[in-house]
Amino acid sequence: VEPNWRKVRWFLFLAKMLGLTFAIKKMEQGEELAQDVYAKIAEAVPEAQQIVEDEGRHERELIDMIDEERLRYVGSMVLGLNDALVELTGTLAGLTLALQSTQLIAMAGLVTGIAASLSMAASEYLSTKSEESEQDPLKAALYTGVAYVLTVVVLILPYFIVPGYLGALAWTLVNAVLVILVFSYYISVAKDLSFRRRFGEMAAISLGVAILSFAIGFAVRQLLGIEV
Repeated sequence: VEPNWRKVRWFLFLAKMLGLTFAIKKMEQGEELAQDVYAKIAEAVPEAQQIVEDEGRHERELIDMIDEERLRYVGSMVLGLNDALVELTGTLAGLTLALQSTQLIAMAGLVTGIAASLSMAASEYLSTKSEESEQDPLKAALYTGVAYVLTVVVLILPYFIVPGYLGALAWTLVNAVLVILVFSYYISVAKDLSFRRRFGEMAAISLGVAILSFAIGFAVRQLLGIEV
């Protein structure tokens, strides 16, 4: 049987971009057909069921042997990404109705985002160092800061492109949901977690804070009577 080189290249690409653990677990998800075949064989040959169980156990043992750095620092990435999504989505939503100018919102959001990313990275460094864990404090801070900055760029980008402030906010919220979707899927596959639960929690918190901040921005504008 000739190898399916398209699949080979695809899984090599996944391994390089998203890590070996993620690629292997994605390959496992494609073995459902083989498991169905084993199940049918087991009806006639009961010993085949033991082969299926041994194969699954061996796969789990091999995956557990992989010590992948990015998975050891998933907590730091989640911290940076979650904080950026909740804080900056809320900030941009509040500034959108308070300022009603895409340029001013983008400038204020960018300054806030960069300052917050540096603050989060510093906090993660001090937190990891004080815990005396196996993680490198500098790497933990780097993963947190990079995740935060990348999220900031994705969220603020619409305000540099879309002329209308409400359209920019709508695009930002869509970007926030997409970031949550992609990251939740990656974590759910790599760490064997529930995708729906993680995605639902992160989306509900981020969008809930955004709606509340939007209302606060409207109230502040009305109470203070400031026109920009």
